[in-house]
Formats: sequence, C-alpha cells, structure tokens
Amino acid sequence: MARSDDKEDGITETVKTVVYALLIAAVFRSFFFQPFYIPTGSMKDTLLVGDFMFVNKMAYGYSKYSCPFGICPIGDRILARDPARGDVVVFRHPTSGQDYIKRLIGLPGDTVQVKDGIIILNGKVQAQTPDGKFIETFSPQGAVGGLPSCENGTAVPLGGDCPKPKAIEELDDHGPHSVLNIVDGGRADNTKVYTVPEGHFFFMGDNRDNSVDSRFPQGASGGVGMVPFANLLGRADRVIFSSAGKRMLFFWTWRGDRFFKAIQ
Repeated sequence: MARSDDKEDGITETVKTVVYALLIAAVFRSFFFQPFYIPTGSMKDTLLVGDFMFVNKMAYGYSKYSCPFGICPIGDRILARDPARGDVVVFRHPTSGQDYIKRLIGLPGDTVQVKDGIIILNGKVQAQTPDGKFIETFSPQGAVGGLPSCENGTAVPLGGDCPKPKAIEELDDHGPHSVLNIVDGGRADNTKVYTVPEGHFFFMGDNRDNSVDSRFPQGASGGVGMVPFANLLGRADRVIFSSAGKRMLFFWTWRGDRFFKAIQ
C-alpha cells in the first residue's frame, strides 16, 4: 500500500511541476518577452525568414492582447508608454487576429503618403539613398518553403542569385534603416494621403513591394489599415537566433552572423 501511495504522490508532484512550469511560462510570455519567428520576407533585409527573437512586452505597457488568446482583463492599456517612429513592432492584426511585425511609420495625427516608393511624412519627403543591392539565393525559405521575389520579376534558376535594389531610408526622429524595392511602380508605390487617427499607428514593411501593411485597407485584401494602440504587443530589439533552413535543428543552415544582431 505504501508503494501505491508513493506512486500517486509522485504523479501528483509531476503534474504540479508541469502546471507551475506552464504558469511561469505564460506569465513570462505575457509580461516580459514573447518568442517570435519570422515566417515571411516582408521585413527584408532588416529581418530574414528564419530569424528568431524575443519581443520586449514591457516596451509599451500592456493590453488584453498581451496575454495568450487576449484573455487579460485590461480595458484599454496599463503602464502605457508611447512607441517611437521607426520602431520595429509586433502587433495583433485588427481583423484577422494574427501577429504581424512591421516598422512604425506614422504616429497619431501624422499624414502619410507614398509617391514613387518614397514616403512623404507630414508633407516632408523622407530621404532614401541607394545602397547597392541585396542578393539572396533563389531557393525555398523557412518552414513554408516560399521562394523570394527578385528584381523586376527576373527569372532566376534554383540556387541562383536573386537581387533586389537596396536603399538607406531616414525617417524624421529616427536613424537610418535599410529598405528594398523589387519593382518600380508596384501596387502600393503610390498612395493617397492617409491621416493617422488618435490612438492609432501606421505601419509598413521594409521590403516595400512584398508587404501587406497600413497602405492597404482592412478587408478582403488582408490589409492592415490603421492599428489601434491596444493591438501593439511589443518591440523587436534584437535577433537572437537565425536559420536559413526548413528546420531550426538543421545546424548547417544556421546564420551565425545574425545571432544577437541588433535591429535597426
């Protein structure tokens, strides 16, 4: 009988340990750092498919979306701190409920327009300086295995070089960062003037012709539109780990030069 009791006690302790571990992990994810994997190329070459990072959940305070499944009993936002222009932010898509990562371009009250691929912010052109080309291998990327888009739809054989013109962009109140252009006259290279409402933000991907972002209205196209402050989950500050392969365990595809790389 004693052995049976000992066995039951052992099972109970194991269950308790698992429950405590899950609770600790949930608290850590909700209030400190959330793991995030880059599945698409919309933020190239700042972020590459296969980059892995921890998102700083403390950067902007907390909303109901800070918790898994949006279960935090928070009305609007607590311990709120304003994001800065140029931040790379993870946010909850206003309609689809998916987590996106983009660069913050427009703050509340700003006007934003894109002309010939150049941002005009509050009536002022934001400088872009050509910086050669970003070249990657034309091969399946990440777990999904999608192929990258190349300059002006260039036909590239598998394993060949896939180039894209690169520029250094400087936003008001933010230092330089890299942006890519796949094709001139792309579908969102020329937009109307957007006015960012109070309590909302305007986001764009750095891979400008391969990003569905605030230039596209919410609706059937999957557009992001204006993102409410409550939907911001945190700031991406640093890539922790990066793998070019389909599985993170494929060590021969690891990109060691991106380990602990600061995000500009």
